[in-house]
Amino acid sequence: MPLPTSTEAAVLTEHGAALSLREIPLPGTLEPGAALVRITCTTLCGTDVHLWSGEMTFPGMLPMVLGHEMVGEVVAVGAGTTDTLGRGIGPGDRIGWSEATCGKCHGCAILREPVACASRGYGFLQRTDEFPYATGGLVRYCYVTPGAAKLLLPEEVKDTWASMSGCAGKTVLRAFARSGGIRPGSTVLVQGSGALGVFATAVARISGAGTVITVGGPADRLEAAERFGATATVPVYTEPAERIERVRELTGGRGADHVFDFAGGPTIGEEAVGFAAQRGTVAIVGSTGPQPSPVPLGTVMGKELTVVGSLNGDIADYHRSVEFFGTFADRMPWDELFSAPVGLSGASGRVESMSRLAELKAVIDPRLP
Repeated sequence: MPLPTSTEAAVLTEHGAALSLREIPLPGTLEPGAALVRITCTTLCGTDVHLWSGEMTFPGMLPMVLGHEMVGEVVAVGAGTTDTLGRGIGPGDRIGWSEATCGKCHGCAILREPVACASRGYGFLQRTDEFPYATGGLVRYCYVTPGAAKLLLPEEVKDTWASMSGCAGKTVLRAFARSGGIRPGSTVLVQGSGALGVFATAVARISGAGTVITVGGPADRLEAAERFGATATVPVYTEPAERIERVRELTGGRGADHVFDFAGGPTIGEEAVGFAAQRGTVAIVGSTGPQPSPVPLGTVMGKELTVVGSLNGDIADYHRSVEFFGTFADRMPWDELFSAPVGLSGASGRVESMSRLAELKAVIDPRLP
Protein backbone atom coordinates (compact mmCIF):
# COMPACT_ATOMS: atom_id res chain seq x y z
CA MET A 1 0.00 0.00 0.00
CA PRO A 2 1.54 3.36 -1.03
CA LEU A 3 2.37 5.82 1.72
CA PRO A 4 0.53 9.16 1.87
CA THR A 5 2.38 12.02 0.19
CA SER A 6 0.62 14.77 2.12
CA THR A 7 -1.37 15.27 5.30
CA GLU A 8 -4.11 17.51 6.56
CA ALA A 9 -2.80 19.93 9.17
CA ALA A 10 -3.99 22.85 11.29
CA VAL A 11 -1.36 25.45 10.36
CA LEU A 12 -0.40 28.63 12.18
CA THR A 13 0.10 31.32 9.53
CA GLU A 14 -0.41 34.46 11.63
CA HIS A 15 -0.03 35.04 15.36
CA GLY A 16 -3.35 35.35 17.15
CA ALA A 17 -5.33 34.30 14.07
CA ALA A 18 -7.36 31.16 13.48
CA LEU A 19 -5.38 28.09 12.43
CA SER A 20 -5.73 27.25 8.76
CA LEU A 21 -6.70 23.73 7.68
CA ARG A 22 -4.57 22.80 4.70
CA GLU A 23 -2.65 19.96 3.07
CA ILE A 24 1.10 19.98 3.63
CA PRO A 25 3.70 17.63 2.11
CA LEU A 26 5.15 14.51 3.65
CA PRO A 27 8.68 13.34 2.79
CA GLY A 28 8.74 11.04 -0.23
CA THR A 29 10.97 8.49 1.47
CA LEU A 30 11.63 7.62 5.10
CA GLU A 31 15.18 8.22 6.28
CA PRO A 32 16.92 5.46 8.27
CA GLY A 33 15.73 5.75 11.85
CA ALA A 34 12.62 7.76 10.95
CA ALA A 35 8.95 6.83 11.30
CA LEU A 36 5.66 7.92 9.77
CA VAL A 37 2.96 7.98 12.44
CA ARG A 38 -0.81 8.38 12.33
CA ILE A 39 -1.55 10.72 15.22
CA THR A 40 -4.14 9.41 17.69
CA CYS A 41 -3.81 12.11 20.35
CA THR A 42 -2.21 15.53 20.68
CA THR A 43 -2.50 17.46 23.93
CA LEU A 44 -1.89 21.18 23.81
CA CYS A 45 0.67 22.87 26.04
CA GLY A 46 1.13 26.42 27.31
CA THR A 47 4.01 26.78 24.86
CA ASP A 48 1.60 26.16 21.99
CA VAL A 49 -0.56 29.01 23.29
CA HIS A 50 2.45 31.33 23.59
CA LEU A 51 3.53 30.51 20.04
CA TRP A 52 -0.01 31.03 18.72
CA SER A 53 -0.39 34.41 20.43
CA GLY A 54 3.07 35.65 19.43
CA GLU A 55 4.20 35.97 23.04
CA MET A 56 6.89 33.48 22.04
CA THR A 57 8.23 34.02 18.54
CA PHE A 58 11.36 34.08 16.39
CA PRO A 59 12.17 35.24 12.86
CA GLY A 60 11.00 33.05 9.99
CA MET A 61 8.97 30.61 12.09
CA LEU A 62 5.72 30.77 10.08
CA PRO A 63 3.98 28.82 8.67
CA MET A 64 4.26 26.10 11.27
CA VAL A 65 2.29 23.30 12.95
CA LEU A 66 1.78 23.55 16.70
CA GLY A 67 1.85 20.58 19.04
CA HIS A 68 4.72 18.76 20.75
CA GLU A 69 2.82 16.42 23.07
CA MET A 70 1.49 13.59 20.91
CA VAL A 71 1.29 9.85 20.40
CA GLY A 72 0.32 7.76 17.43
CA GLU A 73 0.29 4.51 15.52
CA VAL A 74 3.27 3.73 13.31
CA VAL A 75 2.40 3.47 9.61
CA ALA A 76 5.90 2.89 8.23
CA VAL A 77 9.52 3.12 9.33
CA GLY A 78 12.91 3.74 7.76
CA ALA A 79 15.69 1.20 7.95
CA GLY A 80 16.88 0.37 11.45
CA THR A 81 14.30 2.38 13.36
CA THR A 82 14.27 1.51 17.07
CA ASP A 83 13.08 3.13 20.25
CA THR A 84 15.45 4.60 22.81
CA LEU A 85 15.86 1.19 24.50
CA GLY A 86 16.85 -0.50 21.24
CA ARG A 87 13.51 -2.21 20.67
CA GLY A 88 12.50 -2.51 17.04
CA ILE A 89 9.61 -0.32 15.87
CA GLY A 90 7.24 -1.41 13.12
CA PRO A 91 3.83 -0.71 11.60
CA GLY A 92 1.03 -0.92 14.15
CA ASP A 93 3.17 -0.02 17.15
CA ARG A 94 2.06 2.82 19.40
CA ILE A 95 4.86 5.27 20.16
CA GLY A 96 5.60 8.61 21.73
CA TRP A 97 8.78 10.62 21.22
CA SER A 98 10.94 13.36 22.62
CA GLU A 99 13.01 16.05 20.90
CA ALA A 100 15.84 15.27 18.49
CA THR A 101 19.40 15.67 19.74
CA CYS A 102 22.71 15.54 17.90
CA GLY A 103 24.71 13.41 20.36
CA LYS A 104 27.98 15.14 19.46
CA CYS A 105 27.94 18.65 20.94
CA HIS A 106 29.35 19.65 24.34
CA GLY A 107 25.93 19.36 25.98
CA CYS A 108 25.31 15.87 24.61
CA ALA A 109 28.78 14.35 24.74
CA ILE A 110 30.44 16.08 27.71
CA LEU A 111 27.62 17.21 29.98
CA ARG A 112 25.60 14.11 29.03
CA GLU A 113 22.47 16.25 29.13
CA PRO A 114 20.15 16.00 26.11
CA VAL A 115 18.33 19.17 27.20
CA ALA A 116 21.63 21.01 26.72
CA CYS A 117 22.01 19.91 23.08
CA ALA A 118 23.20 22.84 20.97
CA SER A 119 20.95 21.79 18.07
CA ARG A 120 18.00 20.29 19.93
CA GLY A 121 15.20 19.77 17.43
CA TYR A 122 11.60 20.47 18.46
CA GLY A 123 8.99 19.26 15.99
CA PHE A 124 6.86 22.37 16.43
CA LEU A 125 9.75 24.60 15.27
CA GLN A 126 9.61 23.16 11.75
CA ARG A 127 8.25 25.31 8.92
CA THR A 128 5.57 23.53 6.92
CA ASP A 129 7.09 24.57 3.60
CA GLU A 130 10.52 23.08 4.32
CA PHE A 131 11.65 19.45 4.69
CA PRO A 132 10.54 17.42 6.61
CA TYR A 133 7.34 19.53 6.73
CA ALA A 134 4.97 17.71 9.11
CA THR A 135 6.66 17.23 12.49
CA GLY A 136 4.21 19.02 14.83
CA GLY A 137 1.21 17.40 16.49
CA LEU A 138 -1.75 19.07 14.75
CA VAL A 139 -1.59 16.77 11.72
CA ARG A 140 -3.14 13.49 10.62
CA TYR A 141 0.25 12.00 9.76
CA CYS A 142 3.46 13.06 11.49
CA TYR A 143 7.04 12.54 10.33
CA VAL A 144 9.16 11.49 13.32
CA THR A 145 12.75 12.37 12.47
CA PRO A 146 15.67 9.93 12.91
CA GLY A 147 17.12 11.94 15.79
CA ALA A 148 13.89 12.06 17.81
CA ALA A 149 14.07 9.79 20.85
CA LYS A 150 11.23 7.32 20.41
CA LEU A 151 9.49 5.17 23.00
CA LEU A 152 7.20 2.16 22.63
CA LEU A 153 4.26 2.77 24.94
CA PRO A 154 2.68 0.27 27.37
CA GLU A 155 -0.95 -0.56 26.75
CA GLU A 156 -2.10 0.41 30.24
CA VAL A 157 -1.09 4.07 29.82
CA LYS A 158 -3.82 6.03 28.04
CA ASP A 159 -3.11 8.15 24.98
CA THR A 160 -3.81 11.37 26.87
CA TRP A 161 -1.48 10.41 29.71
CA ALA A 162 1.30 9.38 27.35
CA SER A 163 0.81 12.50 25.26
CA MET A 164 1.02 14.79 28.29
CA SER A 165 4.19 12.97 29.31
CA GLY A 166 5.82 14.37 26.16
CA CYS A 167 6.22 17.80 27.78
CA ALA A 168 4.15 18.67 30.85
CA GLY A 169 4.70 15.37 32.64
CA LYS A 170 8.40 15.11 31.99
CA THR A 171 8.95 18.79 32.82
CA VAL A 172 7.42 18.39 36.27
CA LEU A 173 9.23 15.16 37.10
CA ARG A 174 12.57 16.58 35.98
CA ALA A 175 12.03 19.64 38.19
CA PHE A 176 11.36 17.43 41.21
CA ALA A 177 14.50 15.43 40.48
CA ARG A 178 16.60 18.58 39.93
CA SER A 179 15.50 19.96 43.29
CA GLY A 180 16.59 16.80 45.10
CA GLY A 181 13.23 15.12 45.58
CA ILE A 182 10.61 15.64 48.27
CA ARG A 183 11.36 14.85 51.89
CA PRO A 184 8.47 12.90 53.47
CA GLY A 185 6.22 15.18 55.51
CA SER A 186 7.74 18.34 54.08
CA THR A 187 5.93 21.44 52.85
CA VAL A 188 5.74 22.04 49.10
CA LEU A 189 4.52 25.23 47.45
CA VAL A 190 3.56 25.24 43.76
CA GLN A 191 3.42 28.56 41.93
CA GLY A 192 0.91 28.19 39.11
CA SER A 193 -2.36 26.32 38.66
CA GLY A 194 -2.23 25.42 34.97
CA ALA A 195 -1.71 21.85 33.83
CA LEU A 196 1.91 21.89 35.05
CA GLY A 197 0.98 23.31 38.44
CA VAL A 198 -1.94 20.96 39.03
CA PHE A 199 0.12 17.95 37.97
CA ALA A 200 2.99 19.13 40.19
CA THR A 201 0.54 19.42 43.08
CA ALA A 202 -0.40 15.76 42.58
CA VAL A 203 3.23 14.65 42.26
CA ALA A 204 4.14 16.46 45.47
CA ARG A 205 1.33 14.76 47.37
CA ILE A 206 2.14 11.32 45.96
CA SER A 207 5.83 11.92 46.80
CA GLY A 208 5.00 12.21 50.48
CA ALA A 209 4.65 15.93 51.11
CA GLY A 210 2.66 16.64 54.26
CA THR A 211 1.47 20.09 53.16
CA VAL A 212 0.98 21.15 49.54
CA ILE A 213 0.06 24.77 48.82
CA THR A 214 -0.90 25.82 45.30
CA VAL A 215 -0.81 29.50 44.37
CA GLY A 216 -2.72 30.53 41.25
CA GLY A 217 -6.11 31.12 39.70
CA PRO A 218 -8.83 31.36 38.56
CA ALA A 219 -11.00 29.76 41.25
CA ASP A 220 -11.93 26.66 39.23
CA ARG A 221 -8.24 25.82 38.79
CA LEU A 222 -7.59 26.14 42.51
CA GLU A 223 -10.53 23.81 43.08
CA ALA A 224 -8.90 21.38 40.66
CA ALA A 225 -5.64 21.66 42.59
CA GLU A 226 -7.50 20.64 45.74
CA ARG A 227 -8.84 17.55 43.99
CA PHE A 228 -5.26 16.74 43.00
CA GLY A 229 -3.86 16.91 46.51
CA ALA A 230 -3.49 20.55 47.55
CA THR A 231 -4.03 20.95 51.29
CA ALA A 232 -4.41 24.73 50.82
CA THR A 233 -4.63 27.20 47.96
CA VAL A 234 -3.79 30.89 47.69
CA PRO A 235 -5.45 33.02 44.98
CA VAL A 236 -3.07 35.01 42.84
CA TYR A 237 -5.43 38.01 42.68
CA THR A 238 -3.88 39.70 45.71
CA GLU A 239 -0.66 41.63 46.32
CA PRO A 240 2.62 39.66 46.52
CA ALA A 241 3.15 40.69 50.14
CA GLU A 242 -0.31 39.38 51.03
CA ARG A 243 0.42 36.05 49.36
CA ILE A 244 3.73 35.70 51.17
CA GLU A 245 2.09 36.50 54.49
CA ARG A 246 -0.69 33.98 53.81
CA VAL A 247 1.86 31.24 53.15
CA ARG A 248 3.64 32.12 56.38
CA GLU A 249 0.32 31.72 58.19
CA LEU A 250 -0.28 28.34 56.56
CA THR A 251 3.19 27.09 57.51
CA GLY A 252 3.38 28.32 61.09
CA GLY A 253 5.72 31.14 60.08
CA ARG A 254 8.36 28.83 58.56
CA GLY A 255 7.61 28.93 54.85
CA ALA A 256 7.84 26.07 52.36
CA ASP A 257 10.67 23.55 52.24
CA HIS A 258 10.30 23.26 48.46
CA VAL A 259 9.05 26.00 46.12
CA PHE A 260 8.36 25.26 42.45
CA ASP A 261 7.80 28.02 39.89
CA PHE A 262 5.47 26.70 37.19
CA ALA A 263 3.98 30.11 36.41
CA GLY A 264 6.50 32.77 35.46
CA GLY A 265 5.70 36.45 35.81
CA PRO A 266 7.39 39.64 37.05
CA THR A 267 6.98 38.92 40.78
CA ILE A 268 7.70 35.19 40.73
CA GLY A 269 11.30 35.47 41.91
CA GLU A 270 10.47 37.80 44.79
CA GLU A 271 7.59 35.60 45.89
CA ALA A 272 9.43 32.29 45.52
CA VAL A 273 12.19 33.51 47.82
CA GLY A 274 9.61 34.96 50.20
CA PHE A 275 7.66 31.69 50.30
CA ALA A 276 10.73 29.55 51.00
CA ALA A 277 11.69 28.32 54.45
CA GLN A 278 15.17 28.60 55.92
CA ARG A 279 17.48 26.33 53.88
CA GLY A 280 14.66 25.60 51.47
CA THR A 281 14.90 24.82 47.78
CA VAL A 282 13.51 26.94 44.95
CA ALA A 283 13.13 25.40 41.47
CA ILE A 284 12.63 27.79 38.55
CA VAL A 285 10.72 26.02 35.77
CA GLY A 286 8.06 28.34 34.38
CA SER A 287 9.91 31.64 33.98
CA THR A 288 10.58 31.31 30.26
CA GLY A 289 9.78 34.86 29.09
CA PRO A 290 12.28 37.61 28.26
CA GLN A 291 11.20 39.93 31.09
CA PRO A 292 13.44 39.91 34.18
CA SER A 293 12.06 38.91 37.57
CA PRO A 294 13.77 40.68 40.46
CA VAL A 295 15.17 38.36 43.13
CA PRO A 296 16.18 39.60 46.61
CA LEU A 297 19.63 38.03 46.73
CA GLY A 298 20.14 39.10 50.33
CA THR A 299 17.21 36.88 51.30
CA VAL A 300 18.64 34.00 49.26
CA MET A 301 21.85 34.40 51.26
CA GLY A 302 20.16 34.97 54.62
CA LYS A 303 17.89 31.92 54.25
CA GLU A 304 20.72 29.86 52.74
CA LEU A 305 18.42 28.84 49.91
CA THR A 306 19.25 26.43 47.11
CA VAL A 307 18.03 27.76 43.76
CA VAL A 308 17.97 25.44 40.74
CA GLY A 309 16.80 25.87 37.18
CA SER A 310 15.06 23.06 35.34
CA LEU A 311 14.49 23.07 31.58
CA ASN A 312 11.78 20.87 30.07
CA GLY A 313 13.01 17.26 30.07
CA ASP A 314 14.54 14.52 27.94
CA ILE A 315 13.64 10.99 26.92
CA ALA A 316 14.58 9.67 30.38
CA ASP A 317 12.13 12.09 32.00
CA TYR A 318 9.52 11.15 29.41
CA HIS A 319 10.01 7.47 30.21
CA ARG A 320 9.66 8.24 33.94
CA SER A 321 6.45 10.18 33.30
CA VAL A 322 4.91 7.27 31.38
CA GLU A 323 5.93 4.93 34.21
CA PHE A 324 4.51 7.37 36.76
CA PHE A 325 1.07 7.36 35.12
CA GLY A 326 1.14 3.58 34.91
CA THR A 327 2.16 3.19 38.55
CA PHE A 328 -0.23 5.77 40.01
CA ALA A 329 -3.12 5.32 37.57
CA ASP A 330 -5.64 5.11 40.39
CA ARG A 331 -4.19 7.67 42.80
CA MET A 332 -5.60 10.84 41.23
CA PRO A 333 -8.46 11.74 38.83
CA TRP A 334 -5.99 12.21 35.96
CA ASP A 335 -8.66 12.32 33.27
CA GLU A 336 -10.01 15.55 34.77
CA LEU A 337 -6.93 17.31 33.40
CA PHE A 338 -8.15 16.81 29.84
CA SER A 339 -11.01 18.33 27.85
CA ALA A 340 -13.18 16.28 25.51
CA PRO A 341 -11.27 15.57 22.27
CA VAL A 342 -11.99 17.41 19.04
CA GLY A 343 -10.73 16.97 15.48
CA LEU A 344 -8.30 19.22 13.62
CA SER A 345 -11.16 21.52 12.68
CA GLY A 346 -11.66 22.29 16.38
CA ALA A 347 -7.99 22.85 17.20
CA SER A 348 -8.07 26.58 16.59
CA GLY A 349 -10.92 27.09 19.05
CA ARG A 350 -9.16 25.01 21.69
CA VAL A 351 -5.95 27.04 21.45
CA GLU A 352 -7.95 30.23 21.89
CA SER A 353 -9.87 28.68 24.78
CA MET A 354 -6.65 27.75 26.56
CA SER A 355 -5.39 31.30 26.09
CA ARG A 356 -8.42 32.45 28.14
CA LEU A 357 -7.67 29.86 30.87
CA ALA A 358 -10.97 28.17 30.01
CA GLU A 359 -9.46 24.67 30.09
CA LEU A 360 -6.36 23.00 31.47
CA LYS A 361 -5.41 20.61 28.69
CA ALA A 362 -7.05 20.56 25.28
CA VAL A 363 -7.06 17.25 23.40
CA ILE A 364 -6.97 16.95 19.61
CA ASP A 365 -7.71 13.62 17.90
CA PRO A 366 -7.13 14.05 14.14
CA ARG A 367 -9.23 10.96 13.48
CA LEU A 368 -12.34 12.90 14.50
CA PRO A 369 -14.17 15.12 11.97
